Amino acid sequence: MIDPTNLWLTIHESIGHATEYDRAIGYESAYAGTSFATPDKLGKLQYGTPIMHVTGDRTEAHGLASIGYDDEGVAGQRWDLVRDGILVGYQLDRVFAPRLGLDRSNGCSYADSAHHVPIQRMANVSLQPDPERDTSTAELISRVDNGIYIVGDKSWSIDMQRYNFQFTGQRFFRIRDGKLDGQLRDVAYQATTTDFWGAMEAVGGPSTWQLGGAANCGKAQPGQVAAVSHGCPSVLVRGINILNTRTEAGQ
Repeated sequence: MIDPTNLWLTIHESIGHATEYDRAIGYESAYAGTSFATPDKLGKLQYGTPIMHVTGDRTEAHGLASIGYDDEGVAGQRWDLVRDGILVGYQLDRVFAPRLGLDRSNGCSYADSAHHVPIQRMANVSLQPDPERDTSTAELISRVDNGIYIVGDKSWSIDMQRYNFQFTGQRFFRIRDGKLDGQLRDVAYQATTTDFWGAMEAVGGPSTWQLGGAANCGKAQPGQVAAVSHGCPSVLVRGINILNTRTEAGQ
């Protein structure tokens, strides 16, 4: 079980950066890496389970990346990045939209000062909750016989293609027979991006959805910084690798 206070960072690193079109065609390879989600996989890549619906949104209320118009004059909008578990979109500015055969960008141009050139930056990238039922976090926990509930973000590591990763958290609760049963320490989870999202069995309803984010996302050379938000519900993921970061360090 992963709480929104932890999951937003996993979304940022494994979906947000991976679906930046300039990165997907190699423009960040000298600094922060490329992306496994290359354009030849658009409309084909099984990013996750069919319940996975991820949007890019420059209009999200209270979103740190929300704008009226981007720095190329394109109005903010919302669009799908992953629908029914399939990669269906990218984050684009005016420079790169024509390369994908599109008539217009989706408003992702940003410069962090008047001294910087506008570049494609991340929208508010969010995992949508269950549209059919307002499933609570407690109900998701009740489906787990033996597991861990991870709360809060801490450290992370992800490769240059946004594929192999490891995330830790701030608090870890043991789940036994569908109930919280004490706390654990030194927990991390490891997976590849598609294995992780492909193991997502259930998402919480709208009442579990929370907006998190970062104020200091870096990109480009010379470097620029931008703020971005990521919303998500609680999620139930089965079968991913869990390790003890203290006893298994260096192995």
